[in-house]
Amino acid sequence: MSQITESTTEERYQKETLGGHPTGLFMLFFAEMWERFSYYGMRALLVLYIIKGFMQRSDKEAYAIYGAYTALVYATPFIGGILADRLLGARRAVILGGLLMALGHLVMTVESELPFFFALAFLIVGNGFFKPNISTIVGSLYPAGSPQRDAGFTIFYIGINLGAAMAPLLCGLVGETYGWHYGFGLATIGMLIGLAVFVAPAAVTRVLIMLTAVLCGGAMLYFNKDKVIYELGPNAVVALCLVISGLIAFVAIGKSGLPSWAGEAPDNARLKAPVWPALPWLNMEWAVYLGAFLSVPLLALLVQRSEVAGYTLTAFGVAALAMLVIEMLRSTKIERQRMQVVLILMFFSMLFWAFFEQAGSSINLFTDRNVARVFATEMLTAEQVGNTVDVQITQGLNGRTLGDKIITMTDIDQWRKDKVEVIKWPVSEDDIGMPSKGSEVATSQFQAANPMFIIFFGLLFSALWGWLAKRKLEPSTPVKFGLGILQLGLGFAVLWYGATNCDSHGMVGMGALLWAYLLITTGELCLSPVGLSMVTTLAPKRIVSMVMGAWFLATAFSNYLSALIAMFTGVSHGAEGVAALPPPIETAQTYADVFGPISVAAIVSAFVMFALSPLLNRWMHAEVTD
Repeated sequence: MSQITESTTEERYQKETLGGHPTGLFMLFFAEMWERFSYYGMRALLVLYIIKGFMQRSDKEAYAIYGAYTALVYATPFIGGILADRLLGARRAVILGGLLMALGHLVMTVESELPFFFALAFLIVGNGFFKPNISTIVGSLYPAGSPQRDAGFTIFYIGINLGAAMAPLLCGLVGETYGWHYGFGLATIGMLIGLAVFVAPAAVTRVLIMLTAVLCGGAMLYFNKDKVIYELGPNAVVALCLVISGLIAFVAIGKSGLPSWAGEAPDNARLKAPVWPALPWLNMEWAVYLGAFLSVPLLALLVQRSEVAGYTLTAFGVAALAMLVIEMLRSTKIERQRMQVVLILMFFSMLFWAFFEQAGSSINLFTDRNVARVFATEMLTAEQVGNTVDVQITQGLNGRTLGDKIITMTDIDQWRKDKVEVIKWPVSEDDIGMPSKGSEVATSQFQAANPMFIIFFGLLFSALWGWLAKRKLEPSTPVKFGLGILQLGLGFAVLWYGATNCDSHGMVGMGALLWAYLLITTGELCLSPVGLSMVTTLAPKRIVSMVMGAWFLATAFSNYLSALIAMFTGVSHGAEGVAALPPPIETAQTYADVFGPISVAAIVSAFVMFALSPLLNRWMHAEVTD
């Protein structure tokens, strides 16, 4: 029997290749890219939409909703993975997840609270089915022990980040400029394209990939045709990467698409079996579909009542920790010490992601309110002092004084809602150098910095680790964790320095934000790729799935913890209502008071990690193989 199994397994990989990689990889590259486009397009807008859109919620309420949503997004893939492994198969799970996510993005365009929370719930459930299982299909295309597998996942990871980079540049810009529902509508279209790429025949998929790559790349250039080179440049680079990727996929899928067996159900007979003899029409497959839809109202409630989501995650976390401790007590000395390493690194990983995920919440609002995002084409001069001139409505007015009032983003957003493009401005000496005309970068577009840096530096880091490994100089996993947390801490130090040393109007240069994103991203590249690999290497084989589930649960909890941290940056809205913001000079100090402690906590944690690394290296028992 074992010989038959080995033979079957050996045959179950895709023999048609391009550049040594299965041709199906390139189809999955685009399916996942468009799914990430839809997810990150919505993510870039979410906090801004909750505060500035129809809901008009406070910062703290927005952070609570965002934290509950992102936490549950990371928790559901564990369940989706189990259901796919045991019942649906990865292919059906991906299709179900894609449909649910497309429905969620579509419902998001409705400006009403109940549909809003249901939309987030659809996205949570859909992500749980889609995210873990498309990666499973990628792995199934390679023969066991293939040296190309890691490189294949690197290519797949580039697709993820290409989609994540495109999303803020398109969905973010369109949503903030033309209307929130247009941004969410683009996310819906992106998800439907990803789903179509996955299910369509190979010939249709080729045309769809090439057509959407060209159209999307063209749209990125079109929407920025009047922008300065600093804005057009990143869009042009991403558009070029997209078109080149499309050409490669067009050639690859021309040889062969995704094999029919990839992601099939493990047992079709069991899948089609009735759940209960009295209901012969309700088989296991439809029971899963029904359960997915029935879970939506519950998840909508958890997102709306974020404290309940927090209690739920805490309860599951305590239970998971107790189960792991019990398993450790039953283990051998080597297994127990390895599990201690896993738990310690899990804690530091949770800390890293709690700080990292400020990008979608507090850093996003800091960018909106305190980062000078305007490239001036004309500025007020000394010769204009004493005159009243026409000034374009841009974020460049933020923090400036008009009469006896300090302008904030509340005023600028209201002018934009009222379709005011130019106002009369009496020029004073304090206004010299203020942009009177300019090109403004949308807040959400800065969310593209992290994935773009990953695309540029990801392969470089991979090559660096390989180069160091050949010379026996590659850092151990604990040291890589320490390096990642240290760089994250330095990134927040840059943000703290920028906020502390803002100009007299409370504004910070874009350079500080981009340097911070660069350091945070290089930290991610040190820590993120080794985490899951470490779990599969160190966890005892009998409980690998349990430990992996605990790892994802810790990541989910870190997202909830991130929201609690972000709440310390919530600004007072005063008597004018939830939409009224304090002057930027005040909000800059609020953000500095949080970014500074985050930086210190991260840097101290990094040095604790460095100090523990010799002990953890011994406990890993690298010399012992299972």
